[in-house]
Amino acid sequence: MAASRILFVHQNFPGQFPHIADAVLKRGHKVAAIGGSGIKGRPGVDVRRWTLSRGSTPGLFDAATRAEADLMRGHAAAEAALKLKADGFTPDLIIGHPGWGETLQLREVFPQARQMLFGEFFYRSQGADVNFDPEFERSTPISDFRIHAKNMGLALAYCEADMIVCPTAFQASLLPRGLQERVRIVHEGVDLDRARRIPDARFKLPDGRVLDGTKPVITFINRHFERLRGFHTFMRALPSVLERNSEVEVLLIGKDSPQVYGGALPDGQTWKAKMLAEVGDRLDLSRVHFTGAVEHGEMVKALSISAAHVYFTYPFVLSWSLVEAMACECLIVGSDTAPLHDAITPGVNGLLRDFFDPAGLADTLVEICQDPAAYAPLRAAARVTALERFDRATVGVPAWLDLIDEVLAR
Repeated sequence: MAASRILFVHQNFPGQFPHIADAVLKRGHKVAAIGGSGIKGRPGVDVRRWTLSRGSTPGLFDAATRAEADLMRGHAAAEAALKLKADGFTPDLIIGHPGWGETLQLREVFPQARQMLFGEFFYRSQGADVNFDPEFERSTPISDFRIHAKNMGLALAYCEADMIVCPTAFQASLLPRGLQERVRIVHEGVDLDRARRIPDARFKLPDGRVLDGTKPVITFINRHFERLRGFHTFMRALPSVLERNSEVEVLLIGKDSPQVYGGALPDGQTWKAKMLAEVGDRLDLSRVHFTGAVEHGEMVKALSISAAHVYFTYPFVLSWSLVEAMACECLIVGSDTAPLHDAITPGVNGLLRDFFDPAGLADTLVEICQDPAAYAPLRAAARVTALERFDRATVGVPAWLDLIDEVLAR
């Protein structure tokens, strides 16, 4: 296919697109990018930043706040696009993440350009992350209306799209029926060359001790510990696990931060502090290790010595850390929620358990730690699944390039 001009749009470019941008550059396409203040330079890419000239309107009708912010960001991105156009770059294809409104006005600037938009998450007041956990949420019609209103910018952006690319079937299912014919399901891919089990791995704890997997290790990873990723369920399961197996060590990797995707606590309290206040007096804290954030190589070492890796989540975006754990041949103990169904087949490449059942999770973990070797076939199958569905080099990037060719050929 002849060389084309491709414009990437993402508030934090490259975001989900770094290797896709590299791949189209390698094919000889000319590439530019538009993003906000967090945009990063990339070799071969003409990067343009947008800035806002004003803030949100004080006292605006509550449900309209997200739409106003999206429209302002869309206007700022369009101004950056006009400058790019004045400098001689008119794209044949726009690949964008519409989550911040940046693509909203680009059809007006580049009316002939085709658009491929990333379908990360369409908000729902029912059937997704909101109103999933009744312990912490009290739904009202007004709160549900506000959630629905967050889709105004997304809906307009997707109406302008020639194609919507969703990473998983669950994410695609959240989009309205009228948009489904434009959807393709292709995961952007995870670098699984960097995620593979290390024989004889050793993980150094913050206190200097070293775990080598000769005793059972349970791993749990969150970017920020929070209820959306099942931190509270996991913590409630631990007392029983530790009481019933005196050798188990637990590794919790992630940040202890009040800034989380869902369910922030009042007064800046963190979920770690909350859950330790609830169950800490029943935990042997000499065997429960909060490591903080770690470098990727250290995470792979932790996964390499894992007897069981717990990944629980509300119906939300599937984490890359799950895919990396699968690639490291971990035994996945996941929540029986919709996102996991796109990766785990129970009894084949992992296990799924009720999100709201800490006692059931504890029973499963105790059973695994008594005989980790019994689950070797599931571990091997997890890596096969990760490579077949989520590998960046062999699956994600080639599939994206095929979609790009399809859209450009229309």
